[in-house]
Amino acid sequence: MSETVDVVLIGGGIMSATLGTLLKELQPDWKIVAFERDGEVAQESSNAWNNAGTGHSALCELNYMPDPSNPAKAIGINEQFQQSRELWASLVAKGILDAPSTFISTTPHMTFVTGEKDVSYLRARYETLKDQPLFEGIEYSEDSRVIHSWAPLLMEKRRKTDEPFAATRVPAGTDVDFGALTRQLFDHLRANDAEVLLNHEVNGLKKQKDGTWLVSYRNRVGKTPGQVRARFVFVGAGGWAIKLLQKARIPEIKGYGVFPIGGQFLKTTDPKLVAKHGAKVYSQAAVGAPPMSVPHLDARRVDGEGSLMFGPFATFSPKFLKKGSWLDIVSQVRLHNIGSMLKVGATNLDLVKYLVTELLKSRAKKIDALRVFVPTADGADWELIQAGQRAQVMKGGKLQFGTEVVSAADGSIAGLLGASPGASTGATIMLDVLSSCFPDRIEGWKPALRELIPTYEETLNGDAAKARAEMRRTAEALHIAEEQRVDA
Repeated sequence: MSETVDVVLIGGGIMSATLGTLLKELQPDWKIVAFERDGEVAQESSNAWNNAGTGHSALCELNYMPDPSNPAKAIGINEQFQQSRELWASLVAKGILDAPSTFISTTPHMTFVTGEKDVSYLRARYETLKDQPLFEGIEYSEDSRVIHSWAPLLMEKRRKTDEPFAATRVPAGTDVDFGALTRQLFDHLRANDAEVLLNHEVNGLKKQKDGTWLVSYRNRVGKTPGQVRARFVFVGAGGWAIKLLQKARIPEIKGYGVFPIGGQFLKTTDPKLVAKHGAKVYSQAAVGAPPMSVPHLDARRVDGEGSLMFGPFATFSPKFLKKGSWLDIVSQVRLHNIGSMLKVGATNLDLVKYLVTELLKSRAKKIDALRVFVPTADGADWELIQAGQRAQVMKGGKLQFGTEVVSAADGSIAGLLGASPGASTGATIMLDVLSSCFPDRIEGWKPALRELIPTYEETLNGDAAKARAEMRRTAEALHIAEEQRVDA
């Protein structure tokens, strides 16, 4: 007879780590087992070099606000990031997370656009956001001297033309090392009797008559199989989540498919360049490009070292994970999702054209793209690195850009599909998992959840004083401070 545990977490990323930590705080006596197919946690999407590290809060990401007069989605994303900040602040205070400097740092968030159309859009966006409490402090300028003071690399030796340009800036943005964050959370789980099985791949999920799940797995090192029963299963396996949810045969997964999109970044650690750019600068996406392909020049801080990253440049692989299978994209096909997937291909020709163009782009062309942001860029200073795979959700004949939870009607299993904003809004997403999967326990958990996340079941943007006070509190707890401007 297989051992029966309370919770099985599949995947060693930030989502499993966040959910496991919340459950360990709420139910310390519960037995938790986590499975990671790699030899260490945080090796796929949560790895610092497989994502841009942006604390996604819609401060600079234009795809969260396509209509400059409607800030609803941008505000919603910001609200969710504030909950993540609150959770991290609480976990630092409890000693669960290490010093904030090990996983988060102040990095202003900027948007930079050129051309009359995009400048008009950005100006309108700024006018809409400047009076929203969660966007307090946002600045706007069309003055090259001001923009130079914010991000010198953007303006150095930029040719004077009649083409207008503009930028916005929020000084209190952040850069997050989700890899470090994930590792620290799993270290805490291990220290509190959770079992974290590395090099263990889950290859079967079968519902039992008593309502538990029989989880079959294989040790990838010794090739030995094993099984464990679980009262609740969370599938946080990145692109492989759809394959496992299909194995579970829950009706809720019917109709879903995923489309993998990879990415590359240009990276430099040249101290002179790093010293001249201390912001994350986003712009508009190319026509047909998915939102995750919005070009951006990011200041990064990973393992104490500063660097800059520019991209992403889209790549294609049929794998759902960097270390996945070449058959991933085919093995997901079912009668219930093939029609939707074919429709996505037929109705997203701009995306197909964009991907083909990206795949044919030479290194020299990628450096040319960098020079749109950094006119003085020397290709010799930058190396090309491969980022993570993102599995974009396909459903109902549409390609969806976002993060979606799929859970069984009885709440015994849930999985996460999709990509950005993902990790940045992980606290809110996992709170939703708790609410939908544990309806008989959530009321009893609420006092503890409010201690961890004071604005649980509340919003901040409608109350300026409250928003200001809570953001200041978490900023102090996480050592987030307004960045000093670079002298022009």
